[in-house]
Amino acid sequence: MLRSSRIAIVGSGAIGSYYGAKLAGSGRDVHFLMRGEVEEVRRFGLSLRSKDGDLRVNRVNLYASTRKIGPCDLVLVAVKATSNADLLELIPPLLHKTTMLLTLQNGLGNEEFLAEHFGPGRVLGGLCFVCLNRVSRGVIEEYGHGHLTIGEFKAGARPRTHDVVSEFKQSGVDCRVLENLLLERWRKLVWNIPFNGLTITAGGIDTAAILADDRLRGLALVLMAEVIAAANACGYALPATAIAEQIKRTEAMGAYKPSTLVDFEAGRPLEIEPIWGEPLRRAKAAGTLTPRWEELYASLKEIAATQRRSREASHV
Repeated sequence: MLRSSRIAIVGSGAIGSYYGAKLAGSGRDVHFLMRGEVEEVRRFGLSLRSKDGDLRVNRVNLYASTRKIGPCDLVLVAVKATSNADLLELIPPLLHKTTMLLTLQNGLGNEEFLAEHFGPGRVLGGLCFVCLNRVSRGVIEEYGHGHLTIGEFKAGARPRTHDVVSEFKQSGVDCRVLENLLLERWRKLVWNIPFNGLTITAGGIDTAAILADDRLRGLALVLMAEVIAAANACGYALPATAIAEQIKRTEAMGAYKPSTLVDFEAGRPLEIEPIWGEPLRRAKAAGTLTPRWEELYASLKEIAATQRRSREASHV
């Protein structure tokens, strides 16, 4: 990629706005799909607040449709996986012959979805290890310094992978190349499955509260062990030491609310299938025993169904 490459952000929530602002703030040609209430961003730009220093992008290229953005060299897909069906309409206007699609979504199955509909040769995946919340339409707060890792869909790193990573690095993002994307997706699930799930099923608590409760902390450890066993059974070697690494990382976060809890509190649909359902189906197909994971998945599905019925009733 060249510095003049045209970049689209599809999904301007916390993650999309954060990385889009980082790229735009370093002079990249970034175009945001941002619908709904955008007056704050038009007037005041995008602001990132962090203990490492703040960033403000005063002039933000905003669009209500991808047709108005037009073809781009790189598309960052940062919508929730619950909105993947919308991508079938949103992405085609952004494509030219060599457009790259970089999904920053959680869980498993998102690269496969993009590959099926737009061609596997376009698809890269990114894993975001950063604690963020969008406190208003135009303000993102970063609570812990994190990093971004990027790899190719079902392939090792290519020259373009290094080029994309270099763009992020030059924009102030701690970014690294992955040789095995799915291995790292499973590694992230070791954290996402217990902590995103338990914050909801335990009644809307933060990660610090989970660690402070002996029962919940123990359940998180069991869930982590089940995910690691599943990853290994599926051919992605993760050591048991990954549990201690994730606990240490969680302790450093403090009283953090994961993205799934934020969505739940806002009444938005939950990404249950990519984070819990699809990985669980792969685990069971590989013959892994996952009793606590299955219980968590069932509980989350029931919570999501209740939430959905409530939304539907409010629109009657």
